[in-house]
Parts: sequence; C-alpha cells; structure tokens
Amino acid sequence: MTDIPSLPPEARLSRPEFVGMIAMLFATVAFSIDSMLPALPEIAAELSPDAPNRAQLILSSFILGMGLGTFVAGPLSDRFGRKRVILGGAVLYCAAALAAWAAPTLGLMLLARLAGGLGAAAPRVVSLALVRDLYKGREMARIMSFAMLIFTLVPAFAPLLGSVVIDGLGWRGIFLSFLGFSALSMLWLGLRQPETLPPAARREVSAARLTGALREVLSHRVIVTAIGVQTLVFGALFATLSSTQQIFDVTWNRGDSFPMWFALIALMAGTASLVNAALVMRLGMRFLVTLALGAQVVVSLTMWAAAAQGLWSEALAFPAYVLWTTGVFFTAGLTLGNLNALAMEPVGHIAGMAASVIGSVATVVSVGLAVPLGLAFDGTPQPLMLGVACFTGAGFLLIRTLPRH
Repeated sequence: MTDIPSLPPEARLSRPEFVGMIAMLFATVAFSIDSMLPALPEIAAELSPDAPNRAQLILSSFILGMGLGTFVAGPLSDRFGRKRVILGGAVLYCAAALAAWAAPTLGLMLLARLAGGLGAAAPRVVSLALVRDLYKGREMARIMSFAMLIFTLVPAFAPLLGSVVIDGLGWRGIFLSFLGFSALSMLWLGLRQPETLPPAARREVSAARLTGALREVLSHRVIVTAIGVQTLVFGALFATLSSTQQIFDVTWNRGDSFPMWFALIALMAGTASLVNAALVMRLGMRFLVTLALGAQVVVSLTMWAAAAQGLWSEALAFPAYVLWTTGVFFTAGLTLGNLNALAMEPVGHIAGMAASVIGSVATVVSVGLAVPLGLAFDGTPQPLMLGVACFTGAGFLLIRTLPRH
C-alpha cells in the first residue's frame, strides 16, 4: 500500500504558520491539565477534604478520557477527514468544560473531565495524522520538535494563568478559560488549514476495516516497541505531573510560588525540543531516545539514593528536586516526538488509525502506571523518583531491542 496522494503546494500553509497551529492544537491537552495544578488544593479542600490525594484524579481522569477518545478519533478522521473530526471533538470538549464548571461533587467533576478528555483526543491525535499527511520520517520528527518547542510555552505559563483566573473567578473559572482557548484554536484551524486527507484517500469505517488496520499496525515490531516505550515515558511524565504541586506545597512549603517554579521548569525542559530538532537529522531517533532514557535512569536512581540516605543538605535538596523534575520533562521532550515519528513511518496510508492505536494504548496503560505512583505520595519525592527510575529503565531496555537506522 502507498501513502496518501500528495497535496498541491498551494494547499499547504507556510511552515512557520503550520508549526504554530499544530502546537496550539497539541496545547489543548497541556492547557487542560497544567492550568488545573494551582487549583488542586482548593478542589481537595472543597470536594475531597478527607482524602486530599484524590484531587490528583482531576488530572488522571482527563488523561484517561483522552486515551480512550484517541482510539476513536483516528479512524473517524480516516473516514471523514481531519478537520471535521477535530472540530467535532472541540464541541464535546467545550460541553464537558461547562459540565465540570457546574459539577457539585468530585465524582461528577471526574465524569465531566473524562468527557473533556474524550473531546480533547481529537485535536491531539488527529493533528498528528495531519502532520503525517504532509511530512514523514526525520522531517516529520523535525516538524514535531519545532511544534513541541512552541507548545512548551503553554504548560510553562498555564499554572500562572490558572492562578490569575482563580484569583478573579475562583477555581471553577478555569473551566471557562478552556472554552476561550478551544475557540481560538478551532478558528485558526477552520479558517486557515486546508483539509489534508482528500476524499479519494478516505476509508470506510467498518469492523472489518478497523480490525484489519489494527492487525497491520500491531504487526510492525517498530510500532509495538514504540508503543511500549511511550507507555513507560508517559507513566513517568504523568506521575510527576500529578505529584508535583503536592510536593512543592507539602514537602517544600512552596505552594504559593509553585506557578513560578513550574514555569521555570517547563521553559528549561522545553529546550529539549530545540536540541532534538538540531540533532535528530544527524543522529537518528532511536539513538536520541536511548541516550535520554539511559541518562534519566542514572539521574533518578542517584537522586533517590541520595534522598533516602539523607545526603542532600536542606539548602541543596530543593534545588536538586527542581533540576530532577526538569530532567523528567526534558526526557519526555527528547523522546515522545521521536517515538511517534518512528511508529508512524511504516503506516502513512492509515495514519489516523495508526495514531489512534499508538496514542490510545500508550495513554490508557500509562494512566494505570501513573495513578498508583502519584497516590503513593508520602510527603517526600522518594517514591516518585524510584518509580521514574523503574519506568525509564524499562523503556531504555526496550528501545535497545530495535535495530539502528
């Protein structure tokens, strides 16, 4: 089978505008998660006062919904086109944001967040297929790296924006900000981006076709391996993201300054995309993923051992934790784009289905890894550090089973 027909040059946006638009579509997810971080203490106090750790489920329920929705969004985009599915997902996302804004209990809010994740799956995974429609191989990885670099600005400043919204409208006002963000990104897509999947390349949605595409995707060793490594990297990333506000607040008593520290961490970690864009064409995707995961294993085990033995002085412990957290996010920035590009390379003709399987399996399973690790918070970062070391160590061993390109 061959790739989809090429679009005429006039149907493409300029590369800078295309990268910016893709970055904003990706950022729907990051904004929906990171802007919630400053609100977790207030949510815990109001909706779950007896079990404050459960406030983390505000994040993981959204991620779970996103993983489930990812499996549906890709095949639908292969049938109906990329733009139509992204816009439909945005409608569901906005409706769920309104439901979460009005939810009187934690249980109802978690259901609304689950639905919001289902809707956000469309811009997340279908935009990846959209990129694959236009680019492939290391060039796709380069485009993804530039998009991730811009995308980094959203999680960097989302907690600060969340704090501003909380001060002005209360923590429920954050859900209203989701509506505005989604409206801007959908207007950009709707008005500027031509459809990238021509009608001749679309596939009917049927059980037989979906089963056949799923079998083809999972028949590729590279794809299966990339899914496994992504799952482990996502597990480390989501566990760190879920725990970080509590660690800043409870362990270090720096809850008030957390948005500023998180912005610093996100901006420093965002340079990973720039590093990847500069190196991936020369060194290759597999090599960079292996290097990043191997380094993270060593750093996390060292940090865990030092913390467990009380080797860090009080003056050094907090800066060491900030640098370690930066390293976890840096590792994600240096691996996830490359893993996606590795996995998508053999299956451009079913890019939507492939992106769905890859994203859905990796995300859903990673939530199962991240939630217990996040809930294991005991007032120290030690359980998290050990867990991240285990996840990235397993990913390091797995990626090494692939042959070099």
